[in-house]
Amino acid sequence: MLSEQSVATIRASLPAVGAAIGEITPLFYRKLFAAHPELLRDLFNRGNQANGSQQQALAGSIAAFAGALVEHPELRPDAMLSRIAHKHASLGISPGQYPIVHEHLFAAIVEVLGEAVTPEVAAAWDEVYWLMANALIAIEGRLRERADAAGDRLWRDYLVDARRQETAEVVTFAVRPLDGGPLPALRPGQYVSVQVVLPDGARQIRQYSISGRTDDALCFTVKQVRGTNPQDPAGEVSNHLHEHVEVGRVLRLSPPFGDVHLEEAAEGPVLLVSAGIGCTPMIGMLDHLAATGATRQVISVHADHSEATHAFRDALRELTAKLPGATAEVWYEQPAGDWPAERTGRIDLNALELPAGLTAYLCGPLPFLRAARAQLLAAGVPAADIHYEVFGPDLWLGEN
Repeated sequence: MLSEQSVATIRASLPAVGAAIGEITPLFYRKLFAAHPELLRDLFNRGNQANGSQQQALAGSIAAFAGALVEHPELRPDAMLSRIAHKHASLGISPGQYPIVHEHLFAAIVEVLGEAVTPEVAAAWDEVYWLMANALIAIEGRLRERADAAGDRLWRDYLVDARRQETAEVVTFAVRPLDGGPLPALRPGQYVSVQVVLPDGARQIRQYSISGRTDDALCFTVKQVRGTNPQDPAGEVSNHLHEHVEVGRVLRLSPPFGDVHLEEAAEGPVLLVSAGIGCTPMIGMLDHLAATGATRQVISVHADHSEATHAFRDALRELTAKLPGATAEVWYEQPAGDWPAERTGRIDLNALELPAGLTAYLCGPLPFLRAARAQLLAAGVPAADIHYEVFGPDLWLGEN
């Protein structure tokens, strides 16, 4: 809970900090990586640093957290904190790194805002930072303990058992624990972090959705990010996995994490809405529903460029056929015409008959997510029943 005195100070200074956050966050990262280059090499996504999306995500989370404390100082924005904590836990962020971030973030704030950072202002924002940091530290600790991944137990070696080409740019890897032990517990829709050693020695980490499992293997799916320019760089890890990882190779994976997952105890209708590679957590949910003989109503909705780019096209058809209460709707920009319910153009959820009491799960590019969520809200679906997953930095945090 933010103190009464700090609420007033944050409310008064939030416009100035918010207006300067675009200068503060890049400066913060420059200071951080100058002092700790190993963090950029082995922890932070170098592609997201290059295109600025990580800076935008940090700015959005700080502004959203401070704004929430000002509007409701007695509450804590747990939904936002949970999303960040799952990502941090999967990356191995440690409590000892929060003071390092604090040092360089506040140095950047003082450098940008200068004399506007009075002792009172500095104390109030210090309180905001540690409220957020300590909440994340606590949540992340619980997540690691639940996953039996505390300390040095986060990373585990897996053998690549199979590799399946889904489309020209999408590959699924089936992996099993190298130590012969059981698979970790998971919830349908979650992701794993994959750590690889790149040619320059960097240990880069990326998250990939779990697209299925067998009794002894997990499946995760990777889209190759080719890149087009310095602001849209090629994916270092996705290209490494596509070009160098074959059957028999060993990969280091975290346990499954992710706060957007299928609620297995629920019995009401479920709506799965995806675009492009956003189909991966949805196919994992469908796979689980089929494997457990679910009878609840399931509506799968997917948008893609064409049949050729639609990963898991056949799996969607097969899994839908296995579920007695399931239907699938597909939109293609360039349709081939052989899907029974194929549509042309962009997804229009208003064209569907949506049952009352549904729970919706969304995954895809940010503009797609915003449009789909707006359509569901307009259709009367409560905001609390609409869950979304963003691949990469969550640039939506400041709006939800």
